[in-house]
Amino acid sequence: MELKDASAALSALGHVTRLSIFRQLVEAGPEGRTPGQIAEALSLAGATLSFHLKELTAAGLIEGEAHGRNISYRADFDAMNGLLEFLTRNCCGGDAGRCAPVTTTTNKRAPARKA
Repeated sequence: MELKDASAALSALGHVTRLSIFRQLVEAGPEGRTPGQIAEALSLAGATLSFHLKELTAAGLIEGEAHGRNISYRADFDAMNGLLEFLTRNCCGGDAGRCAPVTTTTNKRAPARKA
């Protein structure tokens, strides 16, 4: 990932609503979620959700797929992993022994509680 792409992704994720949407889609996995499911989970109006989905799509963080008249959105895991790699590249001065992989630390956390 290049600096320009990382900046666009971080800018998109810098808004609390877009970060919440992205986390919903990461949690959903490759199956993704429909706009209705996302709107219900986050109590968002359709127009608000549509705006934020457009921003996340433009940043390359999510993808929409049409199924007839319906669309489902999913996180672009390659883009997410590319951003994480960009952010952690040369971590600790390149001493890989001092820096645990990001996925190792996140997989050890307890599951998030539902509100």
